[in-house]
Amino acid sequence: MEKRTSTGKTREKIKLYGFNNLTKTLSFNLYEICYTKTVQDRKAYIEYINEQYNAERLTRILHEVANIIGARVLNIAVQDYEPQGSSVTILICDDVAGEHLLPPTISGPDTLLAHLDKSHLTVHTYPEYHPDGGVCTFRTDIDISTCGEISPLNALNYLINKFDADILTMDYRVRGFTRDITGKKVFIDHDLVSIQDYLDESIIEKYSMIDVNVYQEHIFHTKCKSRFDDIDEYFFHFSKDDICAEEIAEITAKLNKERDEIFYGRNMGWGYYEEQ
Repeated sequence: MEKRTSTGKTREKIKLYGFNNLTKTLSFNLYEICYTKTVQDRKAYIEYINEQYNAERLTRILHEVANIIGARVLNIAVQDYEPQGSSVTILICDDVAGEHLLPPTISGPDTLLAHLDKSHLTVHTYPEYHPDGGVCTFRTDIDISTCGEISPLNALNYLINKFDADILTMDYRVRGFTRDITGKKVFIDHDLVSIQDYLDESIIEKYSMIDVNVYQEHIFHTKCKSRFDDIDEYFFHFSKDDICAEEIAEITAKLNKERDEIFYGRNMGWGYYEEQ
């Protein structure tokens, strides 16, 4: 039997002894960056993010992820935080395995939810801003962990388009093993060279990307930084027509520094940016 991959290629489906218990985990860090001029606007930005990405909307997004990867929802835990941020955790299973399970349940804020080495979706949001600098950063962490034949990679394009982030950090790892019908261990059941292989061309064109992969450990890491085209896209409650050229240059340097520090994962000096 052949199975078509997300890239349009076909591959022979592995014949297994028993069931597929490989654990495939996809972790996202998505960062959206903007610039505000006043303390009031910074607070308004946090309120805007809390409204746009509250627990209810995040739950709908994760439900769609479950549909895309072909999983069945078992349990949902949601929480909005004060002063900002939200969390959602959804337990899932392979849709076939869930045929005789009870309907999904929703847990309140006092529930501790843990489900090890099985399938789950989680999302956490972290809006924040510098008290003086005007740069605001909204981070979303998403984890998709699956067992069986369903693959979290199939939800890549939907999630990236849904959040429209400036910086993306993606990690994908396959753990454990299953066995084929001869008893030979299978440590990965699909061909993979790079996470980029699963991305739409429109996303690849939008971002600069770097891969850091450890193939022998089945660990794949891709970092993406959006191309800096229109500074107006980064302004909250004002536009470049409202400020002078000198201020535009100063803000551009601040935004580029923020983007690069997140992308490279380290603090960077001002020298390079002040010369641009």
